[in-house]
Amino acid sequence: MQARSYLKLSVATAVATIALKTAAWWWTGSVSLAADALESLVNLAGAMFALAMVTLAAQPPDEEHPYGHHKAEYFSSGFEGILIIAAALGILWGAMDRWRHPEPLEAIGLGVGLAIVSSTLNGLMAWAMLRKAREVRSVALEGDARHLFTDVWTSAGVVAGLIGVMATGWHWLDPLLAVVVALNILREGVHLIRQSSQGLMDAALDAESMARIEAVLARFREPGTVRFDHIVSREAGQRRFIDLHMHMPATWSLGRAAEQRNALEQALMQAVPGLRATIQLLPTDVEAHFDDPKDLM
Repeated sequence: MQARSYLKLSVATAVATIALKTAAWWWTGSVSLAADALESLVNLAGAMFALAMVTLAAQPPDEEHPYGHHKAEYFSSGFEGILIIAAALGILWGAMDRWRHPEPLEAIGLGVGLAIVSSTLNGLMAWAMLRKAREVRSVALEGDARHLFTDVWTSAGVVAGLIGVMATGWHWLDPLLAVVVALNILREGVHLIRQSSQGLMDAALDAESMARIEAVLARFREPGTVRFDHIVSREAGQRRFIDLHMHMPATWSLGRAAEQRNALEQALMQAVPGLRATIQLLPTDVEAHFDDPKDLM
């Protein structure tokens, strides 16, 4: 399945878990289950926005966006992070109110059962989405998967706490659990926003990808004949970019130089899937500097 198909399934899963968790909260009156249901509502909004951004990112380049629309996925990750933080603040507010005005819980066993079912659905969906995200390098898909995993851990904590309430009768555990849930998803929200900002600011490729690129360059490097410098990289959603200078003897013919560059481009794209390389050819004894005022003219 394509990334969009996984996000459509995520939307359907979010609707199902919202129904289950809302029913659990309605029957038990547990503020921690209410917090869990609120996070699932955020899951739904995030999955819908991610689906829209992945669809936009898949659009081909046009006159206004000649490099494509790949960065649209970072908006999805950032948007979901903002939603998570808002949900966390709402949960904290509700937990503080319940702490000041405690209420007995009812039908805890039923609520725990519904929470376990919804958590299982989220866990299976998150596992499948994360595998696909790593396969296609989709930031939006990964962000949604990680949020679902956060929801799974949240539900596990809530279930454990409610079992503790049944065993001990300590009703103050319920708002305490809600606070723990809020702090946990707040951490995840900050992580998603940071990841989004790094992508929008043209962060360099990861160390593994750069190591693969260097291994390719080492095969083409010839001391005294062919060398490389001014190597810079960036990542935009599923696409990766690298710019570099390739120096070779001025006596080489244009055809020979172009053949060598084409061979290097093919090797780089095979080593790093989704890579687009821009290689500037220069004579061995010519230097070009990015900070040179002449280069900006």
